[in-house]
Amino acid sequence: MKKYLLEYIDSLEKDIKNNKKYSKEDIELVKTKIMFFQHERLIHLLVTLFYALFTIIFLILGMISWIFIIIFVILLCFVLCYILYYFFLENHVQYLYKLYDKLNSEHK
Repeated sequence: MKKYLLEYIDSLEKDIKNNKKYSKEDIELVKTKIMFFQHERLIHLLVTLFYALFTIIFLILGMISWIFIIIFVILLCFVLCYILYYFFLENHVQYLYKLYDKLNSEHK
């Protein structure tokens, strides 16, 4: 998804730079793709929150028995990766909003 999102943003930027005229249908397609990326962002937020919850639970269990610390460390690695990916999605979807606004303002 990361590669797809970057390629899509790149193509929109090139089109804007080259002053490509978008039809109303093209702008609606951009809006639809933004909605797909928003859905992806929401799913990754939920996954990140659940991983964080389980990480905290295993940290607490690690205070009871040291064997849970191993699971805690593994989950912590996953949480950090998910947080980085979620921030990537968040920042790029917000950038897509700006591109969409540019396209929408040029269409009027």
